[in-house]
Formats: sequence, C-alpha cells, structure tokens
Amino acid sequence: MKRLLITPIFLLLALSFCQAQNQVENPSISMAMIASDMDASYDFYTNVIGMVETGGFTVDESFGKRSGLTGGSAYDVKILKLVDDPHSTEFKLASFGNPKEEAGEVIQDKNGLRYITIYLKSTEAVLQRIKENNIETLGDTPIQLGDGRNFILIQDPDGLFIELIGN
Repeated sequence: MKRLLITPIFLLLALSFCQAQNQVENPSISMAMIASDMDASYDFYTNVIGMVETGGFTVDESFGKRSGLTGGSAYDVKILKLVDDPHSTEFKLASFGNPKEEAGEVIQDKNGLRYITIYLKSTEAVLQRIKENNIETLGDTPIQLGDGRNFILIQDPDGLFIELIGN
C-alpha cells in the first residue's frame, strides 16, 4: 500500500520538475556590460578576446523610461558572441559615458558581477593577442591547472575579471 502511494507522488514531482524545465526558451543567459568607453571595450572584446559582433539595437528614450532600464536615456547595444551561433551566450555591450569606477585588485573587493569564465580549445592565440595589446595578466598567470589546461586571468577596460581556461 505504501509503495502504491509513493509511486504517484514521485511521478507528480518528476512531472512538475520537467514542466519547470520546459518553461525556458533558450538555455543560455544573455548579459549586458555597461562600459565607460564603448570603443575601448569593443576593441578589447573583439580584438583581444576574439568575440564577433552578431547584431545590435537601439533602445529609445521612451522604452528606456517605460521599461525601467533608464531614466529616459536612449542607448545603443552591440551584441557580441564567442561564436556566431543562435544558441551561444550573448554579451551585450552598451555605454552611457559614465566615468570609469575603481574595479579593485581582486574579485572580493566589490559585490556584483565580478568575473566571467571563457573556455577555449587553446589559449595560445588569445595569449598572443594579450601580449600584442600590452594587457597585463594577473597573479602568476598563465598557470597550468591539474588537468593540463591553462588558466589566464586578465581584466577588461572597466575592470571585469576574465578567466580564460583552455589547452
């Protein structure tokens, strides 16, 4: 009798979990970076990290205010991706010309989004671009991880820490 009661409860819970999972249209997260200098950040993410611009859009004053995104300021957004694939994560870049804030030297210096991790097949090309663009690697990086992959830590022009992990 106990077994007959547990089976329907288990099936009901499993069905609820599957239903919640099916509410997601796209499994990736689209994120936005507000840069102090759009040109410097765009150059960094495309020419150093290797992202590609896959689109963009403008948010007008009216929608900015109605949506609660801005107090009525218009802005342009460039959509960058690691690869031009509809399922890859969108890294949206926008700027309002705000002054650059102090980022801190390590991730625990501030709250909020502090770093992103990018997994690469090889770190060789990105390490070359880092050197060519005179970008400082942080800590003692590159460091070889226990699994044989390399770990490189850098910061973008506004101080977002970028972990690059790959062979």
